[in-house]
Amino acid sequence: MSQNNRIEALHLEYKKGLRSEKRRVRFFQLVIFAFFFAGWEIFSRNEWINPLIFSSPSKVWELFLSKLSDGSLLANLGITLSETVFGFVLGTFLGTLLAAILWWSPIIQKILDPYLVILNAMPKVALGPILIVALGPSFTSIVAMGAIISVIITTIVVYTSFKEVDPNYLKVLQTFGATRAQCFKEAILPASFPVIISTLKVNVGLSWVGVIVGEFLVSSKGLGYMIIYGFQVFNFTLVMLSLLIIAVFATIMYQLVDLLEKKLIKS
Repeated sequence: MSQNNRIEALHLEYKKGLRSEKRRVRFFQLVIFAFFFAGWEIFSRNEWINPLIFSSPSKVWELFLSKLSDGSLLANLGITLSETVFGFVLGTFLGTLLAAILWWSPIIQKILDPYLVILNAMPKVALGPILIVALGPSFTSIVAMGAIISVIITTIVVYTSFKEVDPNYLKVLQTFGATRAQCFKEAILPASFPVIISTLKVNVGLSWVGVIVGEFLVSSKGLGYMIIYGFQVFNFTLVMLSLLIIAVFATIMYQLVDLLEKKLIKS
């Protein structure tokens, strides 16, 4: 067997191993999923857990079908999803923009550094009432809540990535007369794509937290409102339904970011 054929055979064997490992991972994920919901149903039906508080998958499914048929579920989901996507995009964009400004101007970075540390340490949820008073109980304040909870951590993480780019890249570009803007475009930003994508993954969860908290405080619609309303009327099946829907759509957003990461890495 020639060297090329041997390398090709090893490559095919490696890809086969990866596919086999992926199938095993999916299998065990499905097993855990099935055991969780089956156990939840069994424990609830036998009252080993309080069915009033923890409900059961069958009751959640029945309520899901009921809410889906009357259109209220899709209406509330659409509101929360749009708020979350806007907050997610806005928080990531502003955080990356601020990180670029800090990299561009060391003076601004030195001035703002202690304030970034303070804002990062501050519980962002506590700013909710202030945002609501300042912006009013509206779509804007909830989107702002979803954005502000992620913008500072995005700024710090992405700026740190900008600083850690190999300075030799910049020296080579500067040798050929590249401007600071060209250095940022050709070296700093591309080298930081993996970190920016990782930050996007974190921001998915943070945006959902910010939006749901905002809806807790002011909204009369959305999944956050459904959770609060469920607590108020002791309809914990509604609470569980809302939480499961949040989990599903947060996972979908995470997988979309993961798909974006794979496409960028391949390119």
